[in-house]
This record gives sequence, C-alpha cells and structure tokens, in this order.
Amino acid sequence: MPASEDSPDQVVTYQPDGDGVALITMNRPAKLNAIDTAMCEALRAAFARLQAGPERVGVLAGAGGRAFTAGADVNDVPPLGRCLPGVGVELDKPLICAVRGHCIGGGVVLLMLADLAIAADDARISYPEAKIGLSGGAIAGLAGRIPHKVAMELMLLGEELPVERAHQIGLVNRIVPAGTEVDAALETARRLAANGPLVLGMLKRFVEQDIVPRGPSERAAIAQREVGRIMASEDLKEGVASFREKRKPKFKGR
Repeated sequence: MPASEDSPDQVVTYQPDGDGVALITMNRPAKLNAIDTAMCEALRAAFARLQAGPERVGVLAGAGGRAFTAGADVNDVPPLGRCLPGVGVELDKPLICAVRGHCIGGGVVLLMLADLAIAADDARISYPEAKIGLSGGAIAGLAGRIPHKVAMELMLLGEELPVERAHQIGLVNRIVPAGTEVDAALETARRLAANGPLVLGMLKRFVEQDIVPRGPSERAAIAQREVGRIMASEDLKEGVASFREKRKPKFKGR
C-alpha cells in the first residue's frame, strides 16, 4: 500500500504511490463512508489534485472494509454533483473504483462514472433512493451505460444487484476475493499509468463527450462547473476592474 500524505483523521486521504498512481480513500468507516458536505468537498479537492498533479491514474476506495460508500449522508445531504469526477470536477485521467461491501446510492453513481471497476466478492450494490423519496437524478445516466431495463430495475425497485450480475452487465470489470480489491485496482492502475497519458486522456474525453449519454443532472453539474470556473477567474476580476476604470481589459485566460 502507498504511504499516505494525509493524517488518518482526514475524511478523504490522497496517497501517491510513486508509480503514477494515486489512491483516494473515503475515510468515514464508522459511517460506512457516507458522503456528507465535508467529504463531498474533500473528494472534489482530491479529484482536482489528481487532475492537476503528476499522478496519471486514480483509484477510489472506501476505508474500513464494510463499505465502499453508503452514498449521501441523510443527516447532512451534500451537493453531490460538485464532487462527481468528470461532472462537478474536471477529470480526464482514468479512475478505477475498488468496491468492497456496501455500495449504495451515490456510491453507485461514483461506480457508474469510473472508467474501470474492481469489485470484491462481498460487494453489495443498491440504489434505494426511490424507497426513501430522495434522489439528485445523476443515476439516470446509468441507463446509457448498462442495459436499459437492468438500470431501470436497479433505480426504480431499489433492490440489491448481485455483484455477479454487475459483472455480467459490465458495471464492474473483475470480481476478486474481499480484501484484495484495492491491490488489484492498484495493479491495474499501474499498468494504465505506464501507457501514453495523452492517449489515455484523449480517449477518455472522446468517450465522455461523444459516446456515453449524459443524464440531465450530469449535464447541469457540468454547466455549473464551467460557469463556476468563469466566476472564480482572474479574467472576471480584470474585466470588472477595467469596466470601472474605463480601460481595455488585459485578459490572461485564467
């Protein structure tokens, strides 16, 4: 396992391994790694760090062995769209999910958005939001990624999808013995990291932009991300200042 650069009490840890791979771990094991507002922002920062940093591939896992993640924390429901990789936060580097135990709700959305997935044989995948009357809608994109009626069954009935079935329909790439899923994902990630990063990034962008259908909530989050980038830019500050000072703006493209 790579050495952590974060303290163990961080809700999300980021661990570069020196071989071009970063292990990103959701770290609220007592809460089944449920995503609250703090974890949402920490995930967003971790994906942004992966995008900007030297690591070429990310592996996303959950701490504690009981859950990948139980999804959104119902006691502190986060703006989940903000932390979705490739949606609320830009990420054109490959991401692999290492799923063990419960993968619920927003966890299924993260699994859906990953490029590859390694699942433990004890993985328990479900999207029960229809049973509790809560959904941000991002899961709708699942129907464009796996067979339509299987996606509708998972979303509308809210019942558990056996991990063997998830493998059959292509939601996960491999099933491995519980406890080995992170190492298996890291091994795959290192093989990916040895390939040409420009090609990996280009192919991922082509697939996401032109091949895989996006649901309405995904498109809305992407639009919000792009608008947010403008609103936080130096160019906006320069534009406002130049207007007030009655001069031509000197934009820098950042």
